Amino acid sequence: MKKFRDRPWYSLAVSICIGVILFVVLIRIGSIFDGIATFIGFFSTVFLGAVIAYIINPLGKLYRDKLFCKLKKEGVKTALGNMLAFVTVIIFLVIFGLTVVPQMIESIKLFASNLDGYAAGLQKTLVAFGVSSNIIDLNEFVTSSSDLINTVTKLLSDNISTVLSATASLGKTLGTIFIAFLLSMYFLAEKDRLVKGGKRFLKALCKDKYDDVKYVIKKSDYILSRYIVFNILDAIVVGIVNAIFMAVVGLPYIGLVSMVVAVMNLIPTFGPIIGGVIGAFLLLLVKPWYAVVFIIFTLILQMVDGYILKPKLVGDSVGVSGLWVLIGVIVGGKMFGIVGILLCIPAVAILDMLYSDFLLPWLEKGGTSEDSADGNN
Repeated sequence: MKKFRDRPWYSLAVSICIGVILFVVLIRIGSIFDGIATFIGFFSTVFLGAVIAYIINPLGKLYRDKLFCKLKKEGVKTALGNMLAFVTVIIFLVIFGLTVVPQMIESIKLFASNLDGYAAGLQKTLVAFGVSSNIIDLNEFVTSSSDLINTVTKLLSDNISTVLSATASLGKTLGTIFIAFLLSMYFLAEKDRLVKGGKRFLKALCKDKYDDVKYVIKKSDYILSRYIVFNILDAIVVGIVNAIFMAVVGLPYIGLVSMVVAVMNLIPTFGPIIGGVIGAFLLLLVKPWYAVVFIIFTLILQMVDGYILKPKLVGDSVGVSGLWVLIGVIVGGKMFGIVGILLCIPAVAILDMLYSDFLLPWLEKGGTSEDSADGNN
């Protein structure tokens, strides 16, 4: 082999081979990414189970440290805390289903029964704004609620294969979620062993850089877990306050609207706006002034939540400027969809941590290989 390396053409041949490989990779980059996505898709259920376990773990830890703190055996404390955490999540999901689904069906029935009135009212509004019925005539689009029902029925019958395919896909998705939920139980049960194995692997892989890698992982875990826990807590508080207000004022669809507001509040920046619009629309189907009262209250609630409640809960550990949050929402949404939107804030906070603790000190030292993480000192 050394004889070939000493030849003058050897380096040129290696360069040409590398160039050909890179060219083939670049022209087939789409197929390569599709192949990688397909391979990762085989483990999607496992990844989902790990994510569920990560989200539930703080609740299990809370139960272990607060309710079962007097127990001496760590294994028993862990098992009881995890079991109670999963029971809590299951109870919440059952309450969510029993609250949201019936009221959603009722709102759809109300919309269908009052469709004539909505069309007539909207037509009058358009005429008041100077839009003639000759230009837009809603009566020709929907003449009655029975016509709409007949139209929907005909569409369903004509596209029965599509409906069956969507139903099968929904069933498959629910099955995947159920299996992932079961896997998350095993992940939490084996958490200590997995963490111990992960540390050993990192030490063998990173060697002298292990402390830096450990610092980044611990800091990222702190930021992400704190954001998830307090964001969920903030959403629950907002949903409860919204439900209390609607009950006091006498607004309908308390459970459905409050659940929508709470879930949408998990999405930064645009989530509360979307939740308010959906809630106002549902109330508008009953009485217009219900929607007006709800919008006014939502504006006040979101101001209190944005300037008082959320900063108090989340604190400075995930504190990032509004500009970077907005940029993170836009970029994360375009790159990773709803997941990117939900995780944009901790992602920006982690990037800021990497910049402040590693990149900036490294640049200030002239790009030397000395330890750059201030957190390790």
